[in-house]
Amino acid sequence: MYTGRRPSVLLTILVAVFASQMPVVAQRRASTRSPEVAADGRVTFRLRAPKATEVVVAGQWGGEPAPMTKGEEDVWSVTVGPVPAGVWEYSFRVDGLQMIDPGNPAIKPMREPRTSILHIPGRPPSLYDFQDVPHGVVHCHSYFSKSLGRVRELAVYTPPGYDRQADARFPTLYLQHGSGDNQATWVVHGKAHWILDSLIAQGKARPMVMVMMDGHAALDRQGNTEAFERDLLQDVMPFVEANYRVKTAAADRCIAGLSMGGGQSLTIGLNHLDRFAWVAGFSASAPSREAVADALDDPAATSRKLKLLWIACGKDDFLLKRNEDFITLLKDKGIEHEWHLTEGNHSWPVWRGYLGELAPKLFQ
Repeated sequence: MYTGRRPSVLLTILVAVFASQMPVVAQRRASTRSPEVAADGRVTFRLRAPKATEVVVAGQWGGEPAPMTKGEEDVWSVTVGPVPAGVWEYSFRVDGLQMIDPGNPAIKPMREPRTSILHIPGRPPSLYDFQDVPHGVVHCHSYFSKSLGRVRELAVYTPPGYDRQADARFPTLYLQHGSGDNQATWVVHGKAHWILDSLIAQGKARPMVMVMMDGHAALDRQGNTEAFERDLLQDVMPFVEANYRVKTAAADRCIAGLSMGGGQSLTIGLNHLDRFAWVAGFSASAPSREAVADALDDPAATSRKLKLLWIACGKDDFLLKRNEDFITLLKDKGIEHEWHLTEGNHSWPVWRGYLGELAPKLFQ
């Protein structure tokens, strides 16, 4: 007697037969994991680019761009290194087009993002590596800049224990990025928050609030420093002082920055010593004599008001001559300062080191 079960059994058999003959795509699919760091420090980069004719990877760790080879399923790859410990920028060049690594979510914050981040922790850890110490918090804000008439972005770091010290007030470091970057770069790529966490944990730096603004205040380069100054003094400082427990004396504020941000910091800081007693420039686009004429023309008052004027630049930096000319101005006027001529070029590995050197000096 027909039970109605045979078609079901037959269908099951047929499905099993066909399934056994189908290729296991997931197992055969070529890996696109990138970057892949081996125990010996060698790094493999991969990119699926079916129509590309030439792919190379260029990294900040040195050496010539490495040509990649096309393999299975149109995946290009190359293994380089060993790559030294550090936080490095790299990018792919596909038929001449510079691009980020689509397999890597770590992207350097920029106005026009084009580089990815490769972070290889040191052994023992460096200041900029994540360490098992108390950590602060990075707060991201959108605010309306009345002085500029538009919405802007801001990042604020509060030190470990800030929320547990309801009556404590902290000094403030206003820390600026360079041209092409934004308010997130000092954290995401510069690791400024981890640098301060480590220094505070070691007892080498005082707990401080750190403010990082978008340095591109004007819609073009002309007048950018002036626009940034208005935003800082009229909008950002009142916002920070209304929303965070910070001290408001000049002796409790530092303004510092790199490259474009270094020029902004030196210019604004030296013109507003009633607000900033600590001023620093890293590989700065140093200001002209005219831009800081008041500070230069009254050197005794300038030196008296300054707690520290700290300037550093690498021997291979394209802005070295501009910094040396500025240092000559300070020396000729007898304005007290610290000048650090170091190894290195115009790059983030140098600037992370400068922050690690400057922070322990602040607010002591």
